[in-house]
Amino acid sequence: MNRTSSASLASFIALASSAIGASTSYEISVAAPRHERKNVPVLATMPRNQIGSDPIRSATIAGPDGRSIPAQWSGPGLVSGAASELHFVLPHLEAEKSIRLKATLSTEPPSRVTGFEWHDRPGVHTELRFGHRPVVSYYYERLDESTPASRVRTYKVFHNVFSPSGDRIVTQGHSDDPKVHSPHHRGIFYGFNRITYGDGKTADTWHCIDGAFQRHERFLALEAGPVFGRHRVEISWHGKDAAFANEERELTVYNVPSGHLIEFASRLRTQSGRVRLDGDPQHAGFQFRTHNDVDKYTTQETIYVRPDGIDKPGETRNWNPETRQGPINLPWNAMSFVLGGTRYTAAYLDHPRNPKEARFSERNFGRFGSYFEYTIHEAAPLSVNYRLWLQDGLMQPDEVAALSSDFVEPVKVTVRELR
Repeated sequence: MNRTSSASLASFIALASSAIGASTSYEISVAAPRHERKNVPVLATMPRNQIGSDPIRSATIAGPDGRSIPAQWSGPGLVSGAASELHFVLPHLEAEKSIRLKATLSTEPPSRVTGFEWHDRPGVHTELRFGHRPVVSYYYERLDESTPASRVRTYKVFHNVFSPSGDRIVTQGHSDDPKVHSPHHRGIFYGFNRITYGDGKTADTWHCIDGAFQRHERFLALEAGPVFGRHRVEISWHGKDAAFANEERELTVYNVPSGHLIEFASRLRTQSGRVRLDGDPQHAGFQFRTHNDVDKYTTQETIYVRPDGIDKPGETRNWNPETRQGPINLPWNAMSFVLGGTRYTAAYLDHPRNPKEARFSERNFGRFGSYFEYTIHEAAPLSVNYRLWLQDGLMQPDEVAALSSDFVEPVKVTVRELR
């Protein structure tokens, strides 16, 4: 065979290989420090995002017994900052034990399987579904000041959450009903009612009064697959005269059995020099608000579950700004509420890296969360990370504590390329 024929054959082989895709394999070791793990999301940060000159597009994982574990390849998340991420859910791992898995990365697109999908109604809201089951929705309509009612409807962005079965929304959205208690409370929401910026200017992005509002600017990332659905959005925070801060907000929902595991991450940067964030326990921070029917019908059936036990129905605890006493720096809190004849529990997991002192608040009509004081400037943006868990029934303290341990002390992951 002459040199020209050899070159032609080499080119043909290269083209054929590219057409069917290329792959490479890694050993992933997962260890559980101290605590047993059940259905825990695992993130492996990967050392490469290409095979040759082609981008990696999919991954498969096999357990020690050769059985496959659903896996999802993704770009960088807001929390990890890694160039490439490999995600999967580990069904079980005993405390102080480890397991070795084989991951195969491929340039081929992922095979079509049932998983998360985003469904967008442009300019209004986008909904995340698992198959046909709705999970969460994000409302991002642009501010409309044509009428007072339209301004109230559009002055903040937020996420609504569906029940684990997907049969109804369990959080409070915008409403034209004048009987709705605190209509500015909406689903999963993040804001502060006492903000100072610029030359003594003030803003309230909780009530969105005196010209303040939050505005969706654009989608930065959108991902969906068998393991999780995730999006990251850019949101501008406005006072009466102009925007004073810019936020990257990321929401991730994991495919785990028996409930919704939702992770919230945010990075807030200043646009106006120093920005001071402050508030009070009822009107600031990262909060979860149930549907208004809890307020209308079942407030005395709301039960709070805390690290020190389960409280009586209807009883609440709140940090008091006058006495400066009350619940602070809780690793977690949980609210069990009744809606439409069904009891649910929503667990709120705080991360130790979030700013402290974290001052907690509870309301039996179905809103709870925490806030803190913080000053951001150009060299110091504000980053926060929380998780929420929603399931049917009344949770026990040890169940919520296990979720908190998964969050704040994740499994240890090591990656080694197989050659």
